[in-house]
Amino acid sequence: MKQSWQTYEEVAEYLLNKFSHEFGFSKVEGKQVIEGHRSGTKWVIDAKGVSQGNEGFVIVECRRYTTSKQNQEKLGSLGYRILDTGAQGGIIVSPLGIQKGAAKIAEAENILNVRLDSNSTPHDFAMQFLNKLMLSISETIGVTDIVTVEVIRKCQNCGEKFTLRKNEKLCPNCVHE
Repeated sequence: MKQSWQTYEEVAEYLLNKFSHEFGFSKVEGKQVIEGHRSGTKWVIDAKGVSQGNEGFVIVECRRYTTSKQNQEKLGSLGYRILDTGAQGGIIVSPLGIQKGAAKIAEAENILNVRLDSNSTPHDFAMQFLNKLMLSISETIGVTDIVTVEVIRKCQNCGEKFTLRKNEKLCPNCVHE
């Protein structure tokens, strides 16, 4: 049986690939080994986003930590892999996001923070990045609510405030004058 972190990595790869155009990728490839050019070390990465035109790639790191945000040290580790492999940047996928110090490293090393709910599946997910929210719910839910909107305007004639009805520009007191 797969561990929850393994399923999380697979779902993240699937969703990143599904929305690859949003990231400027032609595709997202799964777990693989890449070689560090500076150190000669081999790195196992969770996924790889391939830029359009195959002119570069970003490293994808998935961390299904449900009790804490990603810290500075974890982003520093990803930052080094970016430098060592010549990647254009990285993506950190986690349910809770990143801490302040980690955000500084993310900005310096071109690492995008993607929040993905810890219990996501390919069909039921909430994924947030930049100013976007991708959401899918496969179950039917019913929502019933009543919303009342009241628009208050200032009368163009006397300056009194009144509740707007239809396309009125004058308050009820001035209309009758």
